[in-house]
Amino acid sequence: MTAPRLQIDLNKIRRNARVLVERLGRRGISVTGVTKAILGSPDIAGALLAAGVQTLGDSRIENIEAMRHANVPALMTLIRSPMLSQVERVVKSADVSFNTELDVIRALSTAACGADRKHGIVLMVELGDLREGILPDDVESTVREMLRLPNVVFKGLGTNLACRCGVSPDTKNMAELSALADSIEAKFGLNLDIISGGNSANLNWAFNSSDTGRINDLRLGEAILLGCEPLHRQPIDGLFTDAITLVAEVIESTFKPSLPWGETAQNAFGDNSSITDRGQVAQTILAIGRQDVDPSGLHPELNVQILGASSDHLVVDSGNKLLPAGTELTFHLNYSSLLSTMTSPFVTKVIKVPTDAPVRSTANNFD
Repeated sequence: MTAPRLQIDLNKIRRNARVLVERLGRRGISVTGVTKAILGSPDIAGALLAAGVQTLGDSRIENIEAMRHANVPALMTLIRSPMLSQVERVVKSADVSFNTELDVIRALSTAACGADRKHGIVLMVELGDLREGILPDDVESTVREMLRLPNVVFKGLGTNLACRCGVSPDTKNMAELSALADSIEAKFGLNLDIISGGNSANLNWAFNSSDTGRINDLRLGEAILLGCEPLHRQPIDGLFTDAITLVAEVIESTFKPSLPWGETAQNAFGDNSSITDRGQVAQTILAIGRQDVDPSGLHPELNVQILGASSDHLVVDSGNKLLPAGTELTFHLNYSSLLSTMTSPFVTKVIKVPTDAPVRSTANNFD
């Protein structure tokens, strides 16, 4: 089988999703399954739906369009603010979009009128992580303007934490979002359907909070795919952490000095070498590099140490043992490495389906 490749176990992904759907369901919180890291794969989307996920969310309209084309039977939410240049596509393929700019919402309204469709709007609120979001004091005026627009339906409020600055979801900021939802409903006589508290980083709060307030939706990708929570990258009890693994192939293995020789400057990626002299090492090179994966997020199953990477080569210390060319090494990935390998056209994606049917392999995408 070709390498490098991602090995994707749909059984484990479905199990992870089901566990989270059931645990959060007991707290009155539904799961939006986030498909951006898996490029809108219909197979993986199907595993999420089979686990009880009812809504799929993606930050790229292209992925939503791919799932529509594959007849994936789910509500679709664009979880990144739409680009003005794509509003017609958003209205055509997404049921709901997350928004912060009135000009974009106005354009969505115009596009929805032209398509004779209704389009749902969730307003994102800034609660401290300084990524996207309307400041809390400006939400009321934004809602007032939006309610005047035809063919867009105000569905609810959301927020995002931990992605840019690492601000943790907690009792205080989740209570602030709940209170804002109550205030907006009272002010305008509304009943909001969606109060989306955040992403996989919210799980510690959701599982341990004595009161989850109005929060009734979380957008989960990393926790389902990798079985861990993003704040401290700790495994979640009862979930598989190896539903997706990376396999790379050895192309060279030889004993070499651990220190380079000659005058050194910046490497190809602008870094200056800082290497400890450990004498001779068994240096092994694998046919994968920074063009395909973020090497800092790789965790080898075998007892090898990652020494560095160029654009096409991953260099590891294989201890006192040389590994023959053609040997395959398996790695676990963090979210950054998962995103990069899923996007690389040079990494084959091999899907193990939940039945006895053969695995499916696609070199460049998830057709």
